[in-house]
Amino acid sequence: MYFSEKKSKREPWNKGKLVGQKLPLKQEHIWAIRTRLEMAGKLRDLALFNLALDSKLRGCDLVKLMVRDIARNSEVMVRAQVIQQKTQHPVVFEITRKTRETIANWIESRSLSSLEYLFPSRSKLGGHITTRHYGRIVKSWVTSIDLDP
Repeated sequence: MYFSEKKSKREPWNKGKLVGQKLPLKQEHIWAIRTRLEMAGKLRDLALFNLALDSKLRGCDLVKLMVRDIARNSEVMVRAQVIQQKTQHPVVFEITRKTRETIANWIESRSLSSLEYLFPSRSKLGGHITTRHYGRIVKSWVTSIDLDP
């Protein structure tokens, strides 16, 4: 019996689902996520969310940021430059005042040194959060405001 003749009872994993790139978040969704993170007191998630919006970096580049990439002498810079992993091109971005305040609070609360990752892993000593973990965090933000992840 050939594969094409076989009757399959399994449904495709993507049947009825939108796959591929998702639509960008609307302004009201961004404010809703920010408000929920602030009210919940999730300082790391708020810093991660704000920095992701300001920098527009890919997740793999965002999680690998070190404190020294965006802060000098415990003061968060207004502009930062990061070399993208995929393209090897430098990306310059501006960090807004609110994001700078949030990141400064995050660095202070964790007592991070300039040689440490901005978003350190809790399980891997000296490492950063993984892109997969970052994806789960983003999914939790989206579902918290009742959007389809």
